[in-house]
Amino acid sequence: MALSPRAVALVLLGLVPVVIWPSGWTVRLWILGCLLVVGVDLLLAASPTGIGLARRPLGQVRVGERSHTEVLVTNAGRRPLRGWIRDAWQPSAGASPDRLALTVPAGERTILRTELAPKRRGDRLADRVTIRAFGPLGIAARQASVPLGGTLRALHPFPSRRHIPSRLAQLRQIDGRAAVRVRGQGTEFDSLRDWVDGDDVRSIDWRATARRQHLVVRTWQPEQHKRIVLVLDTSRTSAGRIGDTPRLDAAMDAALLLTALAGHARDRVQVLAGDARVRARVLSRGDAAGVLHDVISTLAPIDAQIVEADWDLLASEVSRLGRQRGLVVLFTAMEPSAIEEGLLPVLPALVARHRVVVASVSDPEVLAMRDARSDLADVYAAAAAERTLALRARTSAALRALGVTVIDEPPETLPTALADHYLALKRAGLL
Repeated sequence: MALSPRAVALVLLGLVPVVIWPSGWTVRLWILGCLLVVGVDLLLAASPTGIGLARRPLGQVRVGERSHTEVLVTNAGRRPLRGWIRDAWQPSAGASPDRLALTVPAGERTILRTELAPKRRGDRLADRVTIRAFGPLGIAARQASVPLGGTLRALHPFPSRRHIPSRLAQLRQIDGRAAVRVRGQGTEFDSLRDWVDGDDVRSIDWRATARRQHLVVRTWQPEQHKRIVLVLDTSRTSAGRIGDTPRLDAAMDAALLLTALAGHARDRVQVLAGDARVRARVLSRGDAAGVLHDVISTLAPIDAQIVEADWDLLASEVSRLGRQRGLVVLFTAMEPSAIEEGLLPVLPALVARHRVVVASVSDPEVLAMRDARSDLADVYAAAAAERTLALRARTSAALRALGVTVIDEPPETLPTALADHYLALKRAGLL
């Protein structure tokens, strides 16, 4: 049961008869009358437990964008339903408004619409729907909460997608759509065409020329269907925050941009996310849009775990996915102790079979701390930052000595730096 402000006003209204007839019986009779009115109003209210509730299916939305959820409210009782209803969600789902006025005549139905603006990536869950049904006087209400499940998947905002058009233009140039395709390292036969002035005589196909009775040349294009494996470390080192963003989210942003480019280049993209066990696995299904959608949707609910990464497991999983040589990108924090004890021992076997890149998200705050010298506290902080950078540099040197390419950039520039490295490899025919 719940009482409205009208119930308080009704009790305070009893001050008038008390002033006119100042007696204990006056107070008792007024309180008894108030309880009677509240009881009658409560009995005439619709039963909230007899209200049918059903939630319509929810889709997906990027963090920062708005969506909505709809709940179908059916009044199967004999009394009209008047009151308030609240569709409760996790706070990070950004549900609004908090509650809605509701009027449903007997035997009819209506739709409750709640706006959702998720603030965090992942599955945002609904808790329950609370109905407060008032009587005809609006003084007392019957209240019940009914569990009504619902899940809104909040996808990664993917801020680096704004770089896709410029990188695709470079990719088209590499593919030869904007230039004459010539044979070289990392290319494969594409098609035959008629000779034009300026073509290399070494590209003439003499057999086709004999058949057609005019000069025909071969054209070449960069090799396609190369294997790209992206491994995201979801261990404790990925839980650290760079500014307001977890390190894992920044790594995902870079992985999504590379997935989009590799998909348009018709390379086979395979994505793994794991720590002590594999948390997610996505395999390319052919089209660029399809694989990007699969990666975004699959990685959305993945969060960092407070465990150590099992690089032996992740490396064996890379080998299990295929034997073809390819580009393996490891998204992990450049934390010396974690890399030296976990990753370094398994790298020689990976480097022997694949081209390996370690992509790490650096913290710009460390550089700012190193350069600050205004007071004694800043000097000590600068010394700590200098030591941190020295240890990271030593770890990077150890990785490069094994033949690993290290890309250590802040969150804003890591996606473009990794994409440019991929394009450089395609341009040089080194994939």
